[in-house]
Amino acid sequence: MAVQPLNTHKIVKKIKHHPNRFQSDRFMRVGKSWRKPRGVDCSVRRRFRGTVRMPKVGSKQDHKTRHMLASGFRKLLIRNEKDIELLLMNNRTFAAEIAQNISAGKRKAIVARAKELNVRLTNGQAKTKKVSAE
Repeated sequence: MAVQPLNTHKIVKKIKHHPNRFQSDRFMRVGKSWRKPRGVDCSVRRRFRGTVRMPKVGSKQDHKTRHMLASGFRKLLIRNEKDIELLLMNNRTFAAEIAQNISAGKRKAIVARAKELNVRLTNGQAKTKKVSAE
C-alpha cells in the first residue's frame, strides 16, 4: 500500500516567472541566477520604470507549502541505510530521495529497507534497471 501524505494543503505558487539577473541577457560572463544589484547608480536597484523588476518579499511561497513536492511530501536526502531510520516516525511528512552518487548495489539495500519501513522514495527506480547487451 502506498503511503499517503499527512497534509494536503493546496500548493500556491505566487511568482509566475523566475527573475533573471540584471544584464544577464547582454553579457555571457553574467550568469542568469538572480543577484541583488548594489551599484550606486543602478536603475534596477532604484526601481526606475522600464527596467527589470526586482523580486520582493511577497514573492515567497506560503510557509506551510514551501519546499513541498507536488505529491504533498517534503524531500529528505538519503546517503546510507541508516538515514532511512530517520523517517520511521515521519514517513507521512517526508519522502526519501537517494543521493545521486550512491552505487547501484547500495541503492538496492536502501530501496529494500524503505519498503520495509513503508517510506516513499522519489527516485527508487534510478540505477536499478538492467540494460540488455546487444
